[in-house]
Amino acid sequence: MTPLLEIEGLVTRFPLPRGLVETVRGVPRRVVRAVDGISFSVGEGELVALVGESGSGKTTTAQTLMRMAEPAAGAVRFRGRDITRLGHGELKSIRRQMQMIYQDPYESLDPRFRVRRTVAEPLAVHRIGATQEERDTRVVAALERAGLAPAERFLDRFPHQLSGGQRQRVAIAAALAPEPDLLIADEPVSMLDVDVRDGVLALLDGLRRSGLGILMITHDLSVAARHADRIAVMYLGRIVEEGPAADVIGHPVHPYTKALVSAIPQADPRLRRRPEIKAGEAPDPAAIPSGCRFHPRCPVGVPSCAEDEPRVHEHGPGHWAACSLQLS
Repeated sequence: MTPLLEIEGLVTRFPLPRGLVETVRGVPRRVVRAVDGISFSVGEGELVALVGESGSGKTTTAQTLMRMAEPAAGAVRFRGRDITRLGHGELKSIRRQMQMIYQDPYESLDPRFRVRRTVAEPLAVHRIGATQEERDTRVVAALERAGLAPAERFLDRFPHQLSGGQRQRVAIAAALAPEPDLLIADEPVSMLDVDVRDGVLALLDGLRRSGLGILMITHDLSVAARHADRIAVMYLGRIVEEGPAADVIGHPVHPYTKALVSAIPQADPRLRRRPEIKAGEAPDPAAIPSGCRFHPRCPVGVPSCAEDEPRVHEHGPGHWAACSLQLS
């Protein structure tokens, strides 16, 4: 069965500017390898979490999937169709089916627009709805699907008249209005108070159960553990481990994944994990280490890790990790 979204060997790079002296001397331009050859897929009715610390390349991945950033290599297939070389007109029709939810609901909503206009904006962009009455019906349906019911209470409010959770639900409603097949949610709850996060996550979970494919980008592995079907762990532009959420959380293999899992708080003090500490800070993505890119921070690395690219080993059905030590 063809996945809803399939990414193969995706590469996104950003050249850094050179100073006058460097230009005169002919110093090669440095390049940030933000996304460096990743592959994964999202099926219909599936929630896949792309996790990793800040700077790992998660948001750039989302922007590249939406063609907000142009890929240098690789393929992004939506329903089997490669969208990486589509022109503006063809891409517009694809974007109706692929909608994005941004991290900050305080910045993603135009403060001049009432809720009614915010949710109706994608309908106008994609020319959906033959009459104003039909568009209004779609706006109300989208708001109520996003958990803002009755919708009439919110239609004429401005963003500053809404709570953080309500703002994020309005943003979700705007994404749902064109009736997409895929949502890309970039840190959808990181800016929200703890008491409203569960409501928004439950909403996304319900959308996934209704058949919507969701790629959720998050630095919080505990969120992924509770809601994702599969987890892909990203570090310095590469996916280092991927598998069913229960396997990645219950039996992490890669040392980086183990460090992330060990940081998940446990409600039961009897279930404490031994902390796995990552040494230092992540390297500069414009100067990625040779060999395994995690080796400068790895607590179990050996000298060969600094020279050899890590081999991929399968540790269960659909569960693999890129680590030459074959840890388990």
